[in-house]
Order: sequence, then C-alpha cells, then structure tokens
Amino acid sequence: MKIAMVSEHASPLATVGGADAGGQNVHVAALSLALAERGHEVTVYTRRECPSQPEETSLAPGVTVVHVPAGPAMTLSKDDLLPWIPDFGRWLARRWSAAPPDMVHSHFWMSGLAALAAARDAAVPIVHTFHALGTVKRRHQGRADSSPPERLRIEAMVASQVDAVVATCADEVAELRGMRVPRSRTRVVPCGVDVRSFTPSGPKRDLGPGPVLLAIGRPVRRKGVDTTIHALARIPGATLVVAGGDPDDPEAGRLSRVAARAGVADRVRFLGRVDRESVPTLMRSADVVVTMPWYEPFGIVPLEAMACGVPVVASAVGGHLDTVVPEVTGLLVPPREPYALGDALRRLLAAPSLLAAYGAAAVARARSRYDWHRIAAQTSAVYAEVLSSRAPARRAAEAGPCPGAA
Repeated sequence: MKIAMVSEHASPLATVGGADAGGQNVHVAALSLALAERGHEVTVYTRRECPSQPEETSLAPGVTVVHVPAGPAMTLSKDDLLPWIPDFGRWLARRWSAAPPDMVHSHFWMSGLAALAAARDAAVPIVHTFHALGTVKRRHQGRADSSPPERLRIEAMVASQVDAVVATCADEVAELRGMRVPRSRTRVVPCGVDVRSFTPSGPKRDLGPGPVLLAIGRPVRRKGVDTTIHALARIPGATLVVAGGDPDDPEAGRLSRVAARAGVADRVRFLGRVDRESVPTLMRSADVVVTMPWYEPFGIVPLEAMACGVPVVASAVGGHLDTVVPEVTGLLVPPREPYALGDALRRLLAAPSLLAAYGAAAVARARSRYDWHRIAAQTSAVYAEVLSSRAPARRAAEAGPCPGAA
C-alpha cells in the first residue's frame, strides 16, 4: 500500500526537544518506519523550513520525506502556519493528481485541512490523528492559548469529513464525542514505544546524590515541571533532574526561579536538550520518572520510562489514564497538586521492593501493548477497514451508470 503521511509542522527528521518538536515527530517517524517494515511504501509530507533542504530525502528503506514549499523556507511556530496551509494543500493536490496514494494519514488539525483539500479531486481516503485538540488546549490555557481562532471550527470540520479519526486514548474519544463526532467514526490506536532502544538493560549515568527524579520533555509551561519542583521540598535528600530545551529557554529561567523560591535550587539540575539516543540512558539512571502536565493528549514519556523498567508517577490526565496502571506500573496523582505528588513520591521511594515491582510490571506492559510493530498492525487494520468501506462506492463509480438510466 502507498501511504501518504501528512505532518505539516512535525518532521520525522527534526531534533526532538524544542518548543514545537516532541511526541508528534516521534510518532510520525516511528509509525512510518514500522509500516515500511510491514511492506508498505510511506511518504511523509512536511513543510520546508530551510532553503537547503532537498525536496526529497530517504529516512529509511520504504520511507521518504518530502519537504513541501509552503510559506517562507524558515522555522515558524506552528501557530503561525495556518496562512500557508492552502499552499501546502495545493502542492499536494498537484502531486497526487499525477500519482495518488492509496491512503492518506494526516497528523494535527492543519495537516487534516491540507489533506482534505488535496485529496478532494483524487478521491483518496483520509485517516486523521489530531495529537491534540483545540478544545482541550483552550480549556486549560484560556487567554494564554496561542492557537489561531479558527482552530476549533476547522477541527470539527476535519473530524466530520475524513473517513476515520484515530484517537490515541480513551480520553480523546470522550472529547471527540463532545465535538459530536460519532463513536462509530473513531478508532483508538495508541502511540507506541521503541522497545529495542528503550530497555531496562544498558548504560546508566550518575545524575546526582540521593534518589533521583527525572522530568523530561519540551520546555513549555503546561508540562507542569514546577509542580514537581514544589513537591521536591517534601522529599528530603532527593535530586530532581530536568531535561529538555536549552539553558537559555525562558521556561528554564522561570523554573530556576521557582526552585530558588521553593528552597530546593541546590537539588535541581537542568540538563538542557538531550539527544534522542541518550534518552534511554537518562531514564535508566533515574529512580522514578515524573511527568505532571496539566493535560496530555497521549504522552510518550511514561511509555518510554516503562519500557526502561522505571516506575512512573504521572498526572491523572489524557493518555496517562490508559498507559499508567496505578499501584501496578506507577502512580497517578491530580495535576497541579504538589502536596499530593510529594506524598506519593515519598511513599514510593521509601519502598525499594515496590519500586522494583512497578518497574518489572512496567516493562511487561510496554512490550506487550505498545511495541511499534503492534501499533503499526493496528493502524494497518484501520486503513484496511476504511478501504473496504469505500470499495462498494468505488466499484459503482467504475461501472458507470446503470443501463437505461436517465
């Protein structure tokens, strides 16, 4: 099958860890590679961000990345891309008119908009993954939400016009129901984890004295690292390592001030950006991985930690509700409640046998449910279902009008 992945801002080639480069980049890259290993031919379409980028480049056998000229060839915030999405869609339409794919899988709301415009004349089926919903972002960020005002309306339109919506967790299905997307049009396929790279065995590094807590992710406020910093005051002797972003990121400076006011600055280490290959080593070196976002469409950090055999303490939101099994692979606590987080961490760190048991259960769950090969198989099944549902209409179109029809 020829599969077109449309991911307007999240390139599978990008360095993960910046403000707009995170879980979606990892998802698109890993899913594309796993689908290619199943024999599919995958082309990923992402926006050209540099004049020197070639139009096409090979990511791996069976996976090609195409840089679409839409807007200036420079890095732009994803919230500034909407004016260039019509150009993106028109470019795809010209490409697909000559060689249409068998299936389009769009990622994020603006990619869905471009894919619908491009596939209209080619009559190519579209499966869509939102990765994040504007309704959720607006609910939690309020006036700080920097998304274009058209986002909610366009998301509803995309959800109503694509052939199927692939949600990454049960919580997202509930949000889609609130947008009047019928349950019959949604399928749940979670994100995955590379169980060949994220393993319990492998190198570790010395991250500091005492029990080590690790918070890793993009340097954005909604990730809730300040909650973990405040909780650290309730865990004497522990060290918190914060990884992600650059030392001069505004969020890093803000978190440093939070640590100083909380009286724990001497126990918080900021590592800055960590290359992707070093993340498993970093996770294996921690006693607990803590991830406390206010909201989380899915959240790959808990999965990666689980695959490394490290217990997770996470906020009870979004995809965490599916991946982290409380009192089995880790603990769930309410977001933005440092006292509850501190108490949970202190209880867990005081029980080495519990840490070991949670770690062993976490590995088993990650490997059995979230291996990318399993996720690719589930995604392929959605594609096959959509193609099958379209088959009668396609055969009728190919047959032409019935004899004697007016």
